[in-house]
Parts: sequence; structure tokens; C-alpha cells
Amino acid sequence: MKTAGVFSFKGASLIALLATSAISALGFVWPFLISEKQGHPQWIFLLATPCALLLLMISVSNKELDSKSIALLAVLSALIAALRPMGTGAVGIEPMWFVLILAARVFGASFGFLLGTISMFLSAILTGGLGPWVAYQSFAAGWIGLGVALIPKGLRGKSEVFALALYGVVAAGFFGIAMDLQFWPWALGADTQLSYVAGAALSTNFSHFISYHFLSAMAWDIPRAIFTASLIVVTAKPVLHTLRRAHTRAAFMTPIEFIERVKA
Repeated sequence: MKTAGVFSFKGASLIALLATSAISALGFVWPFLISEKQGHPQWIFLLATPCALLLLMISVSNKELDSKSIALLAVLSALIAALRPMGTGAVGIEPMWFVLILAARVFGASFGFLLGTISMFLSAILTGGLGPWVAYQSFAAGWIGLGVALIPKGLRGKSEVFALALYGVVAAGFFGIAMDLQFWPWALGADTQLSYVAGAALSTNFSHFISYHFLSAMAWDIPRAIFTASLIVVTAKPVLHTLRRAHTRAAFMTPIEFIERVKA
């Protein structure tokens, strides 16, 4: 009943994951860590996060991924990248997340991290939305794929669908918070009651962010959570069955052997 992950971070790739995730996390939370008005340290994180993403991709590009795993990663990434623009212009309607969560459930959380980062980057290329924010979006999507590991492996049936739907709600909220953290310091200027204030106390900036996020969550995060959970409830059973069947038949990481046929 259980399926093994087709890829797992370990050794050098695990160190790269931890290091680059730490750099990216600092890129999200720097407004609460910087108390100086001068120096504009945010630019350091704005540049460091894309570099961290590149380093991570390089560290795993030639390690532990066989041709079948790469092909699967490419197909699912293309599917998610194609689904994402379908929600463009609609408040919180983002159909990509249920595929990422269900695929990560079947093929493993490490695979889910790669799937999230690559599909988000590919989506940016397809839609022409390339910019420094793409690395933040990619890490956030990757962490959502990785977080599927929190769901117990042994769950099946209705309990599994419920857990996945609940995780979809949490993931939607997490993505909203992450994107607001990335966007908030730049979005409002310095003249509003919700703006980031350089050099202000932690409590002041935190209060401003919570107010800003609450206003955006009503329009984006709550609809995203409802839509994602609904898609998981409706599609989880057939999609999980199909992906698990594909997982079994593909026999990932099994060496390919060529057998010479002897003519009689």
C-alpha cells in the first residue's frame, strides 16, 4: 500500500537543501530582522535567493535521478506550469496546487520539492513573468511539496483524502503569507499605515504586516484554500490511484538491463 519516494535529499544534496532554504527563509523574513535604516540590506536577499535556487538545482541535477524520474518530473512540471495560468486574473483560483500535493504524496516529499520549484520556474517562463520574485515563489512551492511528508504514510481512503485536503488549506495559507512577506516591503511605499518602516521596532512592523496580510487573505488566501481543498476532495481518489499505478509500473531507480535474444 505504501510507495517509496523516487528521490530523496541526502548527503551533499541535503546540505544544499538546508543551506539554500535558510538563505531563502532569510529573504522572506528580513523586514523583522533589520533594525538599521541605512544600507538597504534587502537587496542582498533579493539577489541571494535566486542564487540559492540555482545552487540547489545544480547540486541535485546529476545525483540520484534516473532517466525515468527525470521524465516524470518533466511531465508533471509541464502539467503544473500549464495549469497555473488558468487561474490568472481570478481571485485565489489556482488549480496547480492539488497536482503538486497529490504527486508529492505518491512520489515522495523530496520529489515534491523539486516538482514545486521547477514547475513554478517553468510557469514564469511560459507566462513571461520572470523576475527576482520567481525564486521566492519557487522556494515557497518547493516547501509545500516537501511539507507533504508531515502527512502519515499509512493513511488511506477517506482519512487520507481528508488529511490531504486539510494540508491543501494549510499550504494555501502558507503560500499567501510567503508571497505577502516577499511583496509587502516593496508594495506600499513608506506613507501608509500598513507600510514597512525601516528601523522601526519588530512589534511595529509585525503589526503592519499582519494587518496587510489580513486584507489580502480575504481576497486571495481564503478562496485559494477552498478551491485547493475542493479539488483534492473531488480528484484525490482517481488521481492517487493513477499515480500509484504509474509508480509501480515504472519501477523507478531499477537498473535497466538489456537482454540479448538468441536466435534458435
